[in-house]
Amino acid sequence: MIKNQLKYNADKIDKFLINYIRKQKKSLLVSPMKYGVISGGKKIRAKIMFDVGKLFNISEKKLINICVAVECIHSYSLIHDDLPCMDNDSIRRGKPATHKKYGEATAVLAGNSLLTLAFELITDKKYSITHKQKIEVVKSLAECSGHTGIAGGQQLDLKFENKKKKISQIIDMQKKKTGKLFNFCFKAVGIIANKSTKEKESLGILGENIGLLFQLADDFLDIKGSKKLVGKQIQKDAKKGKSTLLNLMGYKKAYKYANNLKKNILLKIEKHGKKAKDLSETIEFILGRNF
Repeated sequence: MIKNQLKYNADKIDKFLINYIRKQKKSLLVSPMKYGVISGGKKIRAKIMFDVGKLFNISEKKLINICVAVECIHSYSLIHDDLPCMDNDSIRRGKPATHKKYGEATAVLAGNSLLTLAFELITDKKYSITHKQKIEVVKSLAECSGHTGIAGGQQLDLKFENKKKKISQIIDMQKKKTGKLFNFCFKAVGIIANKSTKEKESLGILGENIGLLFQLADDFLDIKGSKKLVGKQIQKDAKKGKSTLLNLMGYKKAYKYANNLKKNILLKIEKHGKKAKDLSETIEFILGRNF
């Protein structure tokens, strides 16, 4: 069952990160960092990386550092998104947001520290991938995390509030805010698997579409999910005037769009046969978790 797989995977990621931080010098930021990334969350991005690794027979040992790095980046972005100066959310993963627990200044610094820890994890001398692969992975993660990726997408998300935007503009924003990190999850595996530039770019695009599907699923949850299921406040997008495909298209058309997107994604990975079983189940879960 995928929920059991997600829990097993999340526990594995949490354990690795706890052990990694334990070996470092202690600081006042360790507690808020761990609070923001370790307890709670499905770690679905790491799960997807492991799933993609199975397509190319890449062992988890070859991917674990990057998987943990991805979850650090994701959690940093959530800590910052929740701040009063951005989305002003007080609940995250069923508990007080990091800034509610530790204060705004500490939350900013903890988020920054998780961001930089991600690159430390990838460049660690004990992580056994080639130097060339490390450089390429770091460059890709930087591009997907900064102004051309997550940060840029969040900026657009804030700027689009209470404004009428075209479908293409919303898709572009959501692909940056959510899709780019999924893009990285696929592309990074391609880098480890020594795929060609064209193959790595194709993998990235596939990941980006899965990220868009994930964002659409989040939008559906905001409308019809429960606070307990989502782990945060619901029905807040409309109140904040968020520009979403759901608000622009309406529920039925947006769901049809998401379902067609899911079908196209599944068709793309059919060629991998049984090796794609776990990835297919994860993709089904992304949309199906809402209902």
